[in-house]
Order: sequence, then structure tokens, then C-alpha cells
Amino acid sequence: MEYQPQINQFLAFLKANRGLSDNTVKAYRTDLEECLGFLARNGVASLNDVKLEDLRGWMAYESRNHARSSMARKTVAVRNFFAWADEHDVIDTNPAAALMTPKIPQTLPTVLNESQAERLMNTVDAEVSKKPKDEALILRDAAMVELLYATGIRVTELTGLDINDVSFDTRTVRVTGKGDKQRVVPFGAPAMQALELWLGEHGRLVLAENPKSENALFLGAHGSRIDQRVVREVVHKKAEEAGVPDIGPHALRHSAATHLLDGGADLREVQEMLGHSSLKTTQRYTHVSIEQLKSRYKQAFPRA
Repeated sequence: MEYQPQINQFLAFLKANRGLSDNTVKAYRTDLEECLGFLARNGVASLNDVKLEDLRGWMAYESRNHARSSMARKTVAVRNFFAWADEHDVIDTNPAAALMTPKIPQTLPTVLNESQAERLMNTVDAEVSKKPKDEALILRDAAMVELLYATGIRVTELTGLDINDVSFDTRTVRVTGKGDKQRVVPFGAPAMQALELWLGEHGRLVLAENPKSENALFLGAHGSRIDQRVVREVVHKKAEEAGVPDIGPHALRHSAATHLLDGGADLREVQEMLGHSSLKTTQRYTHVSIEQLKSRYKQAFPRA
């Protein structure tokens, strides 16, 4: 079965009309190639020959090695592809119209409570004050952790920041999120201080000799733009040093959102800050706050 030209056309359509990120388009390609490759190996000769039962067979096969969340994403990719193919007369009928997306259990995001977050930040700040030999990396790590928590930005957004994205006058950072959508996010005094130290003579300038550094805000040990993997390692390491639950950058994002809502921030303001396209996504954090309230109630109220 020949399907690569159709996949290429579909992905070009997505980039032109949906504004999807390169990572999302790449994931779509992988999912579609896995599905259509499976069908071809099982005797389906063309896209017009694909039946609903064939797609259900692919789902059953893939679900043996993938979580429901992954299968939901793969199913959405396949349904969107066949819907596009039907609308553009690539196929006669849409075999995926009745293909159901696996139900995903509703799980609350992992968050630090406010005292744990404060302990993490205090640990980061204390390490900066020691002035160790690898001071530049310490200053960088502190600035990254402070900024992640202060703004709730994604790790991909952090690694994509340039120096000129930061405004110290307004204490804001210009962030490019999913679909290349830009937003301006405020940050507080501790994050500003950490950034100023990192951008000073003992921080970024020490690592910026590599011409690959260009204007990247955060650099790796060898002077090029920092990798997401390094950021994740840093956050896990700092959490361990602080004696708080093991978390990654996304848990800091969850924590920032929850603490903002706990402090009285408006739901739509938090939605704008996090770059959520849907308010429903932001509403998850209200559930976290309610669960924490229930926990505190059970501990503190005598008739709980």
C-alpha cells in the first residue's frame, strides 16, 4: 500500500492550517506510519480498502505495548488523517468515522505544596551563596528552576528562550508556546535576581565562548543552547537535594498554577499565563486545590 505521499500532503495541510508545532507534526507522522504500515503488512492493498475492523485490529495490536494516553493520541491522529482524506477525495469513504478514542482515567497532576516549593527554592538559593567552583552552572540551574516555578512555562518554552525575550524593566518574559503562539508572562523578584546573576560575569558569560550559543538565554556546559534533558535532570537533582517529592519541570508548572489559584488568581488569567488553548485544561488545577483542601480538612477538623 502506497501511503507516504498522502501522509506528506496531510502533514503539510496541518502545518498550513492548524499551526501545529514541529514536534506535534513529527508525532503525527510516526503514528500514521505505524498504523498504515501495520495495515499494509496485514494485506490491506490501498487506503480505499481500509475498513473499521482493520483499524480496530491495529488498535488492539498497539494497545499491548502502549498506555491508554498514547493510544488516545495515536487514534486521534488516525481519525484526523482519514477525515482529511475523505474531505479531499483521497478515499471514497471514511473508515475511521466510528473509531472510538480509548477512555483515559482522570488523574490529578503532581504538585508540590507551598512549603515544599519554598524549601526547593531556598535550597537552590543557598547553593548559589556558596560560590562553588562550578559557579556558572549553579547560577544557571538556580535561574532555570526559579523561572520555571515563577512563570509555569513548559520545559520546551524555557529552552527556546533568547536573552532579548526577558524584560527586566517590566519583569516579564516573552514565551513562544505551542503552535508558535506568543504570550507575555510576568515573574517575581526572586526569579529576576536569579536571572541577573546568571547573566552576569560569573554566569552565562563563562559558558558563552561557543559560537553556537548565539542569543540563547540558557546554555549547556559546552556553550550551546541547553537541552530539555539537562533541564529535567537539574530539576530532579534539586528536588532530591531539597528533600521534596521527586518532580520534573512539568510538575513545577502544575505547582505554579495550583498556588496561583490557591492565592486567589482568576482562572482565565492563569489560562493566559500557562498558554492553555482551552479553559478546561486549566480547570484541572482547581480540582488539585480541592483535593488538597480535603486532605487538610481531614487532618485538622475534629469532626472530619
